Amino acid sequence: MRLGIDLGGTKIEIIALDDTGGELLRRRVATPQGDYRQTLQVIAQLVHDTEAELGQHGSLGIGTPGALSRASGCLKNSNSVALNGQPILQDLESLLQRKVQISNDANCFALSEATDGAAAGASVVFGVILGTGVGAGIVVNGRILTGPNGIAGEWGHNPLPWPQPHELPGLPCYCGKHGCIETFLSGPGMAKWHELEAGVVLKAEEIVARAIQGDAVCERSLQAYEHRLARSLAHVINILDPDVIVLGGGMSNIERLYVNVPKLWGEWVFSDRVDTRLVKHQFGDSSGVRGAAWL
Repeated sequence: MRLGIDLGGTKIEIIALDDTGGELLRRRVATPQGDYRQTLQVIAQLVHDTEAELGQHGSLGIGTPGALSRASGCLKNSNSVALNGQPILQDLESLLQRKVQISNDANCFALSEATDGAAAGASVVFGVILGTGVGAGIVVNGRILTGPNGIAGEWGHNPLPWPQPHELPGLPCYCGKHGCIETFLSGPGMAKWHELEAGVVLKAEEIVARAIQGDAVCERSLQAYEHRLARSLAHVINILDPDVIVLGGGMSNIERLYVNVPKLWGEWVFSDRVDTRLVKHQFGDSSGVRGAAWL
């Protein structure tokens, strides 16, 4: 049995999979806000309760925001700031008295989709999360690529490629820089740019819905989003040349992205044609927790 935990900012979810990927159990609880020790206790209780209910012991993988520092062993770059600087892997292994595998939540998403999801069978997969933040993971021949700094796939904290004059210097990002891809392609980023360019405060999902209904102003914002996503993914294709790019997160549910973005990205890809496929996730919100189990 494989146990996976998705440690999110608002919820902690556990899943139990059999050897074929069949789901045995799934449960979610609220994440204790700003309380690191209580978060550990909630994770431990979920594991113990799941194993007691199913009557068997499982391997354990955990998907977290951020990444483990190779220098300190502590978590870094998490937007759940109470986790930053904490030795979460060491503490969980001590608390649970077992080996734990841990990886970035975007890596888990990519692994899930590359193992038995929308990119199953592909050699090189770039899995993108477009949600309240923007992240990505890379899977090569069924294994997560992490890199010596533990940041492979940290695509959202690079500058928007081929920026237009009005996009400079870009909005401030929580990482301390300006103009990061995340500030353009996250849901809040799309909403902020719509506010700046159209003078109207709407959530991303409202912008998309109004564009579909024929609102010309919202349509311009949605087209700008598609253009920015195409440039950003073209940059990835030029460096990694993946077989498949899988989109996840709330913004991935905009169906027209899968038609319009590949029509646009060829302008910036350094090739006479682009064979990379852009696909929608198969497991949706479940990909992160499933990928944690596959760790």
